[in-house]
Amino acid sequence: MIPAALYQYVYLLVVTLMTLFAMSSYGRWGRLLNRNGASQAMAFLLLLVVVLFVGTRPQSSAFGDMGTYNAMYNVQAGAPFYLDKNAENLIWDNLFNWMSSVGIPFWMWLLLVAAAYFGLMFWACKRLYGKDVLLAFVTYLGAFSTFSYGTNGMKAGVAASLFLVAMAYRDKLWMSVPIALLTYGFHHSMAMVIAAYFLVLMVKNPKYYFWGWGACVIVAALHITAFQTFFAGFTDEHGAEYLLSKGGSDYIIGFRPDFILYSAVPVWLGYMAVYKFGFRSVTYSFLLRLYIMANSLWMLCMYADFSNRIAYLSWFMYPIVLLYPFISREKNQLQGKYLRWVVYGHLGFTLFMDLVYYA
Repeated sequence: MIPAALYQYVYLLVVTLMTLFAMSSYGRWGRLLNRNGASQAMAFLLLLVVVLFVGTRPQSSAFGDMGTYNAMYNVQAGAPFYLDKNAENLIWDNLFNWMSSVGIPFWMWLLLVAAAYFGLMFWACKRLYGKDVLLAFVTYLGAFSTFSYGTNGMKAGVAASLFLVAMAYRDKLWMSVPIALLTYGFHHSMAMVIAAYFLVLMVKNPKYYFWGWGACVIVAALHITAFQTFFAGFTDEHGAEYLLSKGGSDYIIGFRPDFILYSAVPVWLGYMAVYKFGFRSVTYSFLLRLYIMANSLWMLCMYADFSNRIAYLSWFMYPIVLLYPFISREKNQLQGKYLRWVVYGHLGFTLFMDLVYYA
C-alpha cells in the first residue's frame, strides 16, 4: 500500500507521464495524429485508474477533511434516515446521511465520490473536446487544485465538476440551466458561480468583462472590502462567516498578487485570442466570460478568510478555458501554435508549487 504522505506525488508522477504520452500524439502544429479512437479509449482507462487510485486511498489526516467526514459518517451509520429539508447543502448532506444510514461502508462512499468528481470532469472534457479528450482530461488532472479538491474539499469538488458539465452543454440550455442550478444542492458556494452564469448568458460582449476584471484588480489593490459585506447579505450564514471573519484561519490574508498573476493567464490569453488573433467562437466566448466574471467576484472578496476557496470558484474552470483556443473544434490561427508551451507550462506550475514551493 502506498503511504498517504506519498499519494499526491504518485498522482503527479502518473499525470506527468500521461501528459507526455498525450502530447506525443500531436504533430508539430498541434494536430492530433491519432484519429482512430485509441486516445479516447486511453482517456477512459486513465479515468478508471484515477478513480480507483484516489477513491481507495487510506484514511489519513494527510487528506485534510477526510477524518472529519469519517467521523460524521460513523455517527449517522445505522441510524434512521430522515430527509432534512433545511440541510445546508440539500443534495450532498442528505445523500451523505442516507448512504451512511443504509450501511454503505465509508471506503465505498469515498470511491463513489471519486467516481463522481473525476467522472463528471471527464464527461465535460469529452463533450467539449471530442477526440482531444485525452489531452483535455490529463491537462485538467494536472491543474493546481484538482488533487486537493478530490481528496480534501470533496463537496466543493463534486459541485464544480457538475458545473463543468453544465458549461459543456451551454448550447442546450434546457440541460445546462437545470444542471447549473443543481450544483447549489451540492455546495452552497456555487450560488456565486450560478449568478455569474446567468449574467454571462445575458451580457455577451467580452469587452465589458475584460474592463471589469481590470477594475476589480484596482479595487483589490486599494483594499476596498465593502463588496465582501455587500455579498454577505446575499448568502447564507456559513457563507457570510467566510466573507466577514477576520484572521480566523491559518491562510495568508490580504492582497494576493500571486493569485492575481495565476488568475491572469487565461484572461491574457483570452484577450490575445479574441482581439489579436480574431478567434470567434460562441463556446469559447461563453467559457472565457464566465471564468473572468467568477474570478472578478473573487477579487472583490480577496480579503476574506480562506479566499483561496473563493478563488477556486473560478479556478476550477482554469484548464478548460486555458486549453480551448489551442485544440478547439473551430479552426483558428492559434490552433496548434504554442500548444506545448500551454500544456507543459500549466503542468510545470503545479509541479513547482507542490514539489518546491509548498515542500
